[in-house]
Amino acid sequence: MKKKAVPMTNIVICGVGGQGIILASNVLCQAAALAGLDVKKSEVHGMAQRGGTVITHVRFSKKVFSPLIEEGTADFILAFEKLETLRYLPYLKKNGVVIVNDREIPPMSVLVGTASYPHDIIPSISRLAHVHPVQADAVARDLGNLRIVNIVLLGVLARFLPFKPKSWHEAIRVHVKERFVDLNIHAFNQGNSLPLE
Repeated sequence: MKKKAVPMTNIVICGVGGQGIILASNVLCQAAALAGLDVKKSEVHGMAQRGGTVITHVRFSKKVFSPLIEEGTADFILAFEKLETLRYLPYLKKNGVVIVNDREIPPMSVLVGTASYPHDIIPSISRLAHVHPVQADAVARDLGNLRIVNIVLLGVLARFLPFKPKSWHEAIRVHVKERFVDLNIHAFNQGNSLPLE
């Protein structure tokens, strides 16, 4: 039977430094490659160590020529923090999907009192896109390790992508230290089975 063609898929992953965004994008790229697709990735994380913004572009299809996603063309935004979702929302195409960790990490401008953190982010996004807020911190806390929030969120994203669980699990094994593999696979499975709003 002929394999179904996979259309060009554009995914923006964003958040702040220290949230495991680069690892999540590496696992995603590996899963796509294991599915036999061409994958390209671009990342910006200049201030990542100081809690600055981090963004990666991931694109996959039968053939991909550029790693960069143009504004208005992303199929998905996977956001690890709510304010970062707003920052990169212009990348999303019409009727695109936003998966956002329902977490607030105040930027420096808020911490020093020169700005306030907007508290209507998810309702604002929902007027422009299909948005799925996820309590990923709570899931990770229940599993005993807040560092696996990124893999919980990846499990949610996986519900929208055509890769088999086996590919995801193998991708996790490739990119996660051996002693943490089982925990991360469990985190992925938990995210993958969460009810979506």
